[in-house]
Amino acid sequence: MNSFKTIEWKDDRVLMIDQRKLPGEEVYVECTTFEEVAECIRKLVIRGAPAIGIAAAMGMALGAAGIGNDCSYENFEERMKAISDHLALTRPTAVNLFWAIARMNRLISKCRGKEIEEIKNLLITEAINIQKEDIETCMQIGENGSKLIRENSVILTHCNAGGLATAGYGTALGVIRSAFNQGKNISVISSETRPVLQGARLTTWELERDGIPVRLITDSMAGHLMSKGIVNSVVVGADRVASNGDTANKIGTYSLSVLAKHHGIPFYVAAPTSTIDTECLSGEDIIIEQREPEEVTHIDGKRISAEVTAINPAFDITPAENIECLITEVGLFKKPYTKSLGRLKKKDQ
Repeated sequence: MNSFKTIEWKDDRVLMIDQRKLPGEEVYVECTTFEEVAECIRKLVIRGAPAIGIAAAMGMALGAAGIGNDCSYENFEERMKAISDHLALTRPTAVNLFWAIARMNRLISKCRGKEIEEIKNLLITEAINIQKEDIETCMQIGENGSKLIRENSVILTHCNAGGLATAGYGTALGVIRSAFNQGKNISVISSETRPVLQGARLTTWELERDGIPVRLITDSMAGHLMSKGIVNSVVVGADRVASNGDTANKIGTYSLSVLAKHHGIPFYVAAPTSTIDTECLSGEDIIIEQREPEEVTHIDGKRISAEVTAINPAFDITPAENIECLITEVGLFKKPYTKSLGRLKKKDQ
């Protein structure tokens, strides 16, 4: 496991590592209200689909703690609906946010007739369970995906899908960690991931701490390295996977998938089944978050461009046809994804 904690529930507070400060500083933010948790999600103190889901669940538990025990169940349910709606407005693309909120709301619905204090304690337990389950899930993703990683290979990854994006082990980096821990001779190339530089700041920080060989490139170098035969596979995470296999991930992922397909390099997506949205038919139905232009035009508050505005979509859609397989905790899913992922939908019904 990692030497840092992405997020934890401690003394009726939510603590999360401030990912905006890495790698320069390892500092933690303390949240005592659901509004503070929502702001941390919105401002990228915490990011990564599974980690956002955990934060939302803990935010709901914090919100419940602020409600008096003398209110009626109906009033409690109404106030919790407002809290969940507030959290749901933070980031639109990562489906784990909505998955975790729905799970917490289902628990509330099952608690009709219980004392309010008991419901609040059950919500805390549920949020902590979501965190614990994520670690187990990611370790299984790593185990399943490591079978795809060949000895003496170089793996390219984009953005950060490691411990910082989850409860602590990672999806794409979980696959890499598992392969490395099995003794495979592998190394990683991390793209910097403009404009927020999650690859440069976060992925390299994680892998360096684990002793896993990693080199950094600018986003525009990937095609050149692939053409020279330097890259053997690409492994990325996901923020939402549609039922046909189309995948939303950090902006720039689509370009990498096109390059990988052109050069005959396997392109893998690692994600928990909670990131698979079986109600979403295709990538066309996924909302792409548009972030502030200043993330592109400025670094550390200093303008690096001319006095112009910028286009800043946070994610793009990788079509299913470009994905070799989806790596999940329940196994590998292969094309056609409408058929293979359809088994998940039937299981949920």
